[in-house]
Amino acid sequence: METNESIKAQKKVLRKVIKVQKSTFSKESYLIESDNVFSQIENSPAFKDAKTVLAYWSLPREIETHRFVNKWYRHKKIILPLVVGDELELRVYNGPESMVVGPSFGILEPQKGAIFTETTIDLGIIPGMAFDLQGNRIGRGKGYYDKLLKKINVLKVGVCLSFQLVEKIPIDSYDVAMDQVIYPQ
Repeated sequence: METNESIKAQKKVLRKVIKVQKSTFSKESYLIESDNVFSQIENSPAFKDAKTVLAYWSLPREIETHRFVNKWYRHKKIILPLVVGDELELRVYNGPESMVVGPSFGILEPQKGAIFTETTIDLGIIPGMAFDLQGNRIGRGKGYYDKLLKKINVLKVGVCLSFQLVEKIPIDSYDVAMDQVIYPQ
């Protein structure tokens, strides 16, 4: 059995590998692959039936979510996370004007949206540094999503670019697996 330290070391190496691949992937490729992933989501029964969708506001060099979020927030309740201390607080997205540069990481966050306190969300679109086909994921290493996903009832859909799908993710007992992983086809 692998030790926690061994798993942490493997995750650290994998994050570095993915970070290098992110830096060499063209902006055009990001957009093409992001469109492919979100087309699959939009055509899925889970999305069509969903009234409440947890998404995220993408950073540069992540699968691009801004167009998806802005396309759907008038038709479905779109929930975005906001970093508060070592947790994620959920906010209702009300349009681009609700996004403000947050104090935690200097990134755009839904500072002006109403706090979302329900514990059931129909569909969660979850980012990550890498995923495997068994639904395992690694994030950036802070555990924000693992903590959040243990508190809410949601269909967890990991989304990734082609190079972020790997054969096997090293996992710890606190890691939360996805119900499905969607990647460019």
